Amino acid sequence: MNHTEKTQLRRSIKNMRLMLSESERAIASKAIFDRLEQTAQFMMATRILMYHALPDEVDTRVFLDKWSSHKQFFLPRVNGVNLEILPYDRSRLELGSFHIEEPTGDDLTDPSTLELIIVPAVAYDRRGNRLGRGKGYYDRLLCETDACKVGVAYEFQVLEEIPAEPHDVPVNIVITDAGTYLTS
Repeated sequence: MNHTEKTQLRRSIKNMRLMLSESERAIASKAIFDRLEQTAQFMMATRILMYHALPDEVDTRVFLDKWSSHKQFFLPRVNGVNLEILPYDRSRLELGSFHIEEPTGDDLTDPSTLELIIVPAVAYDRRGNRLGRGKGYYDRLLCETDACKVGVAYEFQVLEEIPAEPHDVPVNIVITDAGTYLTS
């Protein structure tokens, strides 16, 4: 898959996400996170890296609110070409890069201490390969940790095959509104 094909695929999936109504997005997001809650990986983990979703992505906010008093959540913050990891505190968020809410402060967390990472992507395949937004932030982060990596997506974001490049780090599980795919 060359650069042009990846760009077209990103655009096509973004258009599909934008076609979902708010209620369809909420129903799908709830189904996805209900499935995640049933996994042993989530039940066992206490230190979890989440992300704040863009308006057309699987919504993470309801899940963060539901579990933030039971689990220790972290969010990424863009710093140059890398992601910094900081504790999630709803009262300490501000709009950061790409108009995504990011944590403020200096209390950086070592990615190697995370137990579970919820990874955003434009698309996945059933082997756990992911097509990101093309900036490589998560690939650089994921190679620094042995945490279980879980991709969350709408079912239409799961493709037959996404060619992996040497620097790509696959996820261990892909969870959609229609099913769970164990990849490793």
